[in-house]
Amino acid sequence: MPSPILPAKEVEEVVTANEEVTDIIVQRVPYWDPPTVRALDTSELTTWSLYRALIGEFTASLILLYVSIATVIGYRNQSSGADERCTGVGYLGVAWSFGATVSVLVYSTSGVSGGHINPAVTFALFIAGKVTLVRSVLYVAAQCLGAVVGVGIVKGIMKHPYDDFGGGANAVAGGYSLGAALGAEIFGTFVLAYTVFSATDPKRTARDAFVPLVAALPIGLSVFVVHLATIPITGTGINPARSLGAAVLYNQHKTWKQHWIFWVGPFTGAALAAFYHKIVLRDEAVVKESLEKLGSFKRSGSTA
Repeated sequence: MPSPILPAKEVEEVVTANEEVTDIIVQRVPYWDPPTVRALDTSELTTWSLYRALIGEFTASLILLYVSIATVIGYRNQSSGADERCTGVGYLGVAWSFGATVSVLVYSTSGVSGGHINPAVTFALFIAGKVTLVRSVLYVAAQCLGAVVGVGIVKGIMKHPYDDFGGGANAVAGGYSLGAALGAEIFGTFVLAYTVFSATDPKRTARDAFVPLVAALPIGLSVFVVHLATIPITGTGINPARSLGAAVLYNQHKTWKQHWIFWVGPFTGAALAAFYHKIVLRDEAVVKESLEKLGSFKRSGSTA
């Protein structure tokens, strides 16, 4: 196991109460970068911690879908036949429902499973070498199953409004092409995964340790702002489990016909965020070495 990186001492200029400039030594908090996991490692299958994590992901996905889909159906029910500006929670309330619930669940579940609650986030972390293939596949299965159960509870409680108002299923809104919807899902998921990587980066955690915020807050806020931008286009997926759970219980042809968008888009956006994390946020040596080798190859080829 690699040793933690020692705290660095930096000199900063500070203006005192007497308006005099003085130098002080600032000691940064040490941090430790977890090693990249082996993608095909199966040793986790014999550990109870993996199954605790799966239960955590299942439960969190269930809660997310119950709260958020119930909010969507309630909003559509309240605002039907009336001025949407005056009844129901509106788009803003729906966005807050998703964002705040994600923030609460990430905070509550991060100590058990890492608080993914989204197959696209799990996929991004897999590409970044932070979780194994086995854990990734099992997480996605648990998330999807929890989502289906969560939406099933909503349907059982709100039977008639659920059927009448679309079941909270994602669909491309009128006036938008499939390409536009796919682009919205890609970019929306990129924003979410980008925030996840930034908020959980060990260097940031060490540098900003004095800030009384947790990673759950910016992650929830990213979900909130993406919903504000994307609800009018696709209803906002950015979470394949959320889209699958609603599609299974609503079970309409149009929903299934467009369902591929809500897997391809989020997974593509997640992959882009993972590569951005490696190249820009972390400036990983392996990436630089690959680029340097490529440059050397091109130079040697040109002089031959």
